[in-house]
Amino acid sequence: MSIPALAVRASAPLQTIDPKTTEGAAGLASGDRHLSERVELPPAVDAPREVYATPTLKEMSWYADGPEGTRPLVLLHSVNAAPSVFEMKPLFEHYRAERRVFAPDLPGFGFSDRSNRPYSPALYAEAIVSFLTDVVKEPADVVAFSLSSEFAARACLDAPERFHTLALLSPTGFSNRRLPTGGVGKGLHRFFTLPGLGQGLYGLLTKRAGIRYFMRQSYVGEPPEELIDYAYATSHQPGAMHAPYRFLSGQLFTGKAVETLYGKLELPVLVIYDRDANVTFDLLPDFAQARGNWFTTRVEPTLGIPQWERPTRTIAALDEFWRTVEALKAAKSD
Repeated sequence: MSIPALAVRASAPLQTIDPKTTEGAAGLASGDRHLSERVELPPAVDAPREVYATPTLKEMSWYADGPEGTRPLVLLHSVNAAPSVFEMKPLFEHYRAERRVFAPDLPGFGFSDRSNRPYSPALYAEAIVSFLTDVVKEPADVVAFSLSSEFAARACLDAPERFHTLALLSPTGFSNRRLPTGGVGKGLHRFFTLPGLGQGLYGLLTKRAGIRYFMRQSYVGEPPEELIDYAYATSHQPGAMHAPYRFLSGQLFTGKAVETLYGKLELPVLVIYDRDANVTFDLLPDFAQARGNWFTTRVEPTLGIPQWERPTRTIAALDEFWRTVEALKAAKSD
């Protein structure tokens, strides 16, 4: 599934919006009317950033830091109305002191291409496989957050040789709730892209007050101001609404993910969870108990962002998981 890279180049200047520029005017004309102010998008983490491109994925931005020659760790941010690599910052900052860490901006987010195109689970899985193949180049420990857990599982089924282990933070797909699919999802997407309607909804969701409200639902205590600030900045870039429209209409979720994705994984998998404002984990306990390659750790109290709410305990759970995997591998080889 790997696609030869067109280019890997040094990081571009900070992404900004100015309605007086050609890019800004084009963005406003295409529906980015909530982007009427100039908003600077700083790097999500203080690390070198490069851009990688393929014919179908277009430009993908990524950060990397940490010592070479170590097993790579790849961090995948979530997908929602205002996601970013910033969501994975606590893990990036911790692990880059001891191993090589990669964190890509998934298509439609951050400094990656945000053009209006059919974002889909298959596109995100392709992006992950291509990134692992052409940039990381070695089997990696992959940590995925929320909906990206489904994309990572799909990518692993497509290219299992690119994964060493998989850890899922508050993953979607283990709920009994039904999601909009097929014609319903497409109908919702058409609604979101109607001039003046969807733009207004996205504008409301990504106002500071809206971001703060939803962040409070997913955070024990008061969410850090830096999380809110970065969510606001990244959601106020040209094309920022295109991928979220697909998310909000339910088109980025995989129906029966437990059967079609998670249940087919053969590598070691860890799930870190507790409670979540947006999903439930009804199916997880019985599912994990029936599989020897699945491990679960409940990090309490959290409401969906354990790497920010309880970073020390989240890191401890990841470390214990990787130690256990190595111990089991060593015992098998004896």
